[in-house]
Amino acid sequence: MADADLLTLPLDGLHRALGGRMVPFAGYAMPVQFAEGVMAEHLWTREHAGLFDVSHMGQLTVAGEGAAAWLESLMPGDFLGLAENALRYSLLLTDAGGIIDDLMVTRRADDFYLVVNGATKAGDIAHMQARLPAGVTLTPRPDLALLALQGPAAAAVLEAMLPGVAALKFMRSGGFDWRGVPLWVSRSGYTGEDGFEISVPAGSVEALAQALLAHSEVKPIGLGARDSLRLEAGLPLYGHDLSPETTPVEAGLSFAISKRRKAEGGFPGAAPVLDQLFNGAPRKRIGLRFEGKQPVREGAAIFAGDAPVGVVTSGGFAPSVGAPVAMGYVESAHAADGTALAVEVRGRRLPATAAPMPFWQKNYVR
Repeated sequence: MADADLLTLPLDGLHRALGGRMVPFAGYAMPVQFAEGVMAEHLWTREHAGLFDVSHMGQLTVAGEGAAAWLESLMPGDFLGLAENALRYSLLLTDAGGIIDDLMVTRRADDFYLVVNGATKAGDIAHMQARLPAGVTLTPRPDLALLALQGPAAAAVLEAMLPGVAALKFMRSGGFDWRGVPLWVSRSGYTGEDGFEISVPAGSVEALAQALLAHSEVKPIGLGARDSLRLEAGLPLYGHDLSPETTPVEAGLSFAISKRRKAEGGFPGAAPVLDQLFNGAPRKRIGLRFEGKQPVREGAAIFAGDAPVGVVTSGGFAPSVGAPVAMGYVESAHAADGTALAVEVRGRRLPATAAPMPFWQKNYVR
């Protein structure tokens, strides 16, 4: 896509003023890093607080009689039993149990609030609108921007601006007022650190970002560190680790199938997914650690002896771990932690070991 065809985020001007190196991502021009670089941004987020612009992601609301039941017809989560202001990670599934997208669903007083991936939001909306029953409305919210504040200092920084926000526990959310601007804040994130996602009217996002960046504990963070942070946390990335050819069980996301739905089924792909859940899947997503310092990238073949048994779907150097790590899919017979494997990079086989994830301990506040 030519640069002229890229969409711009509400914070485009601020990113450029802060020295962000802009790259195409999900159809938008987005900062991959700022002046200090990916390594420094990664470590800053682990030790302080990083501010991420995730306004490319899709924000939607679902309302009306039967909204919860309709969401259950699309995803394997228990939305009928979801408490008000609670979030649930869930998966849009095909009829074969493949993953169309992973997303967050929040029950609010008057509607459900959904956040979907930026690269897939148009397809998600089309998929849902085609299945929309009478009485239920689906409303995209391009008028909203989304910021993520992540890291051990995030709660203290945000509490000073939004009194009461630190009382939220992980996967809980609420409405707040900042200088007359209505915000919707969720305690969640994509780095493995304690943190918050803040939905804000697009016209007010620059003022909010500037106020957050004025704090000495906060720095802007680009896509590069976002990717290395989520990789260390063992969190899959849609389009890389997840796809319509991947089932929740293969991906290690069985927790997204709520207990009641495991018993009752009734979601797309329930028969094959529940069969894999109770009888085993042919392949599994695993973590990989390596003996040397050579990073391994997406697409590298995984071997057991001389036999190809899988492929790397995400990989790179993990700054907090101090070593390269990767995740990928292998035949289930080779997925046990500690299994000796090899990954082929430029014709060389690098020794690797199947390893538990996350690679870096998550620091959620529960």
